[in-house]
Amino acid sequence: MDKEEKKYNRLQWFLFVVLIPLLFTITIALIVLSFAGVNVMHASKSLADNIPFISKMTGSGDKNNKAAKEGSTDSKKELAQLEAGIKSKTAEVAKLENIIDSKDQEIQRSSAEKQQLENEIKDLNAAQADNKRAMKDIVTTYETMAPKKAAPILTKMPDDNAVKILSKIKAASLAAIMEQMQPADAARLTKKLTDFNQQQTP
Repeated sequence: MDKEEKKYNRLQWFLFVVLIPLLFTITIALIVLSFAGVNVMHASKSLADNIPFISKMTGSGDKNNKAAKEGSTDSKKELAQLEAGIKSKTAEVAKLENIIDSKDQEIQRSSAEKQQLENEIKDLNAAQADNKRAMKDIVTTYETMAPKKAAPILTKMPDDNAVKILSKIKAASLAAIMEQMQPADAARLTKKLTDFNQQQTP
């Protein structure tokens, strides 16, 4: 009988000292929070979601996990799209670099061809200068040579060569050389010399 009374006294003590004041305090707190404008239901749900075993009971944890998975999937898709865009841009850059390299090679070839042509022009100009000097020396030789010796040499060489030399010889020396030629040779070379001088005149 005493044991039952002790158990009853303990339960009564727990009810009056712990449980009833706790419930009273929670009720007062909820009333105060409601008057303060706090959404008590929403706050209690958020609190329950953060407590592991309660969130499993309410199922909110599953929703959060599902949302997290969906967010992860969206992030993977965006990452894949970005990687594809980077690959595309990299391919375009490589293509442009190839075009630039091709253009550079064309420019180098053009520069080499230009340099080659310039060298050929220099060689031709040098050859022409040498020919002019050689022709000048030949003309000087025939002018200083006795007309009687020069005339037979000129008549025996090809007419084109003879005409080129005769066209450079001074008038006095030319007349003296022509006098030493046979009339037929003198007439032929005179005609060709006249035609040559007409062609040289612009």
